[in-house]
Amino acid sequence: MTTLMAHETAEAPRAIAAMLHDNVDRLAALGERLRAGPPPVVVTCARGSSDHAATYGKYLIETLTGVPVASAAPSVVSLYGAPPQVAGGLMIAISQSGRSPDLLATVKAHAAAGAHVVALVNDEKSPLAEMAMTLLPLRAGPERAVAATKSCLTSLAGLAAIAAAWSGDATLTDALAGSPDAVSDALRADWTPAIPPLIGAERMFVLARGYGLGIAQEAALKLKETSSIQAEAFSAAEVRHGPMRIVDTGFPILGFATSDDAGDDVAAVTAELAARGAVALTAGPGRILPINAGHPAIEPLAMLAGFYRFAEALALARGHDPDRPPHLAKITRTL
Repeated sequence: MTTLMAHETAEAPRAIAAMLHDNVDRLAALGERLRAGPPPVVVTCARGSSDHAATYGKYLIETLTGVPVASAAPSVVSLYGAPPQVAGGLMIAISQSGRSPDLLATVKAHAAAGAHVVALVNDEKSPLAEMAMTLLPLRAGPERAVAATKSCLTSLAGLAAIAAAWSGDATLTDALAGSPDAVSDALRADWTPAIPPLIGAERMFVLARGYGLGIAQEAALKLKETSSIQAEAFSAAEVRHGPMRIVDTGFPILGFATSDDAGDDVAAVTAELAARGAVALTAGPGRILPINAGHPAIEPLAMLAGFYRFAEALALARGHDPDRPPHLAKITRTL
């Protein structure tokens, strides 16, 4: 069985390459603008997988520029009508469809308050694309599976490109140029050792830290969507507190360990939980779920690509159709 999820995941390297190529001039202009007049704050606006990409962007922007990044709660505008105070700020809106009413209301309010609006959006004819002051098309092409894959990966790459253009970090820029190849390599990696331990799983933790935290959130969502596993994402630092209480013998743990101090901490926590009887599965360079080593800020793209391929296989092994999860729709129009 060839699923839409597998087909669209396989298109991610091409989509990332197209997004980076087609936005070169726009990214350069945005980088010049942000360096000339750094915003006091960055606010992201997104839902679901796009919001998980925003978490990744938060860590990149804050570590490379020092500017704080906050996630907008769309209901503050759409339900409560509270105007934001963000004059001179940067609003980054991320969406596959660009049509959710609460997202549009939030972007409109931030623009009216004086924020510069950047939109990472797949539908270039959407209302969000029309609102954008800087439009960065994702170039992912049509995405028909309910579980978003290539649009999330291109969003990650787009956020990394914004951070690289703004900071002028040449090392990150070079690594980003190689990200389509890194994702292609990850799609060929063997993650089948993780399938047997999760065939009968009903609940689990997904752990990461720093640049990897957003992909842990995304992986937990996909495990819910495609395999009906009650997966929860935690920072490796946070799981040491209350959540650790429910980890017992046989409890599954999926960790995303990047090749930096944050990844070392994830590996240490998963090893600690394994010593208590948990089934620990760690993804990363040299781990049981492998990817090739690279820039720690780009490795999450490869890990997420490898995970998507694995999640599709796991869903099928558990008897689910990953393209058509019950009760879910491709586009959710939240008010």
